[in-house]
Amino acid sequence: MSSTPNPRAMRWVSSTYSDGQGGQCVQWAPDHARATGEFLVRDSKAPAGPALAFDGDGWGDFVSALKRGELSG
Repeated sequence: MSSTPNPRAMRWVSSTYSDGQGGQCVQWAPDHARATGEFLVRDSKAPAGPALAFDGDGWGDFVSALKRGELSG
């Protein structure tokens, strides 16, 4: 069972890699990451939808894969 708080109640920040045009916008919860070590990511177009949760290693792998263009929408 996860002890993750309600993701909708957190401060979410848009990724600097987001396109700024309302599409392909990924948000993350930096305050939550600093406090818990758990990195939450969501689609800004679906804020009430699910969030992905990563530990530190998983977050690094996810970001690296995005930078290499291995993941796309």
